[in-house]
Amino acid sequence: MAETLPEEEVFIKLREFLDRLPGGYPETDSGVELKILKKLFSPQEAVMAMQLTLEPEPASVIVGRCNMHEDEASDLLESMARKGLIWRFKEGDEIVYQAAQFVIGIYELQVKEMDREFAEMLEEYFPFVAMAMASVDTMQLRTVPVSTAVEATHTVATYDQVRELVKQQELISAAPCVCRKERRILGDDCGHTLENCMGFGRYAQHYIEYGYGKEISREEALRILDQAEEEALVLTVSNAQDIDFVCSCCGCCCGALRIINLLPNPADLVVTSFQAEIDPELCTACGECVDRCQLNAIVEGEEFMQVDKARCIGCGLCVTACPEDAASLQLKPEVEVPPLDWDETLARILEERGLA
Repeated sequence: MAETLPEEEVFIKLREFLDRLPGGYPETDSGVELKILKKLFSPQEAVMAMQLTLEPEPASVIVGRCNMHEDEASDLLESMARKGLIWRFKEGDEIVYQAAQFVIGIYELQVKEMDREFAEMLEEYFPFVAMAMASVDTMQLRTVPVSTAVEATHTVATYDQVRELVKQQELISAAPCVCRKERRILGDDCGHTLENCMGFGRYAQHYIEYGYGKEISREEALRILDQAEEEALVLTVSNAQDIDFVCSCCGCCCGALRIINLLPNPADLVVTSFQAEIDPELCTACGECVDRCQLNAIVEGEEFMQVDKARCIGCGLCVTACPEDAASLQLKPEVEVPPLDWDETLARILEERGLA
């Protein structure tokens, strides 16, 4: 591959390329975003990454945009997929490659290579990425309630029944939570289970193929959901009716939850179909719900607990904790129907950012 740009210019171009992907990759005054790219990519890899698109393509097509032989390009693409810099999928008998956005994508794929230097740079940079992700109407993520919180609830759409969604999956991976691993490296170990980030379908295929995670059965996946509920973890999924991943998030480690927790209105920044309610006639103010809420959405009153609607993201953890059945989940007045699949989600975001 012929490289004519100075090295610094290559990484500036890569930053601009990543910023044109749905999740964005904004520039900062400190330049930490360029330091991250230089840690992850060689100049040759940076140039190759910019030849990829959000449409999965075989090396034979990608090489047409490069000054490389196909075998050389294939070797480089395989190496980059192994390092978590791009996506690699199998479509039938064909191997295809796809550009990976920084979040959700490259960041999560660094779970094996995470070190203190990278963790510290991410701590500095993640607020900028989070603001970019929150600048559009369509979110990449949404919250679904833990299963037992909706068992007795009236009409619940299939896309909010996480156990049923998991039961439909043919290929499932389990990997360490990259957010929790990052915080542990920085000396902040919350004690929650580490290996509970699940991927499905083509994304599970990539995780399993390159050892980021391991293949698990549906039964094992359901046990992970049970464990998440036991540990009071928020279930966060891809914002689509056909999910591609499920994360089990704690407010102390999850990059997104940590940032919105600092704001007065987390509910405005999270896609969810539900909000909690507490019946003052049944509530005994025991405080069990307060201990389980990851968003500080339960307000303690003199005689009973109340839900701060500006903070509640409908995870249902308070419902499962209440010994008096005073807490319940209620459908929000206007429920947003998710896109059909992840590709549609990303396409909507690109359109909203004026990049489609």
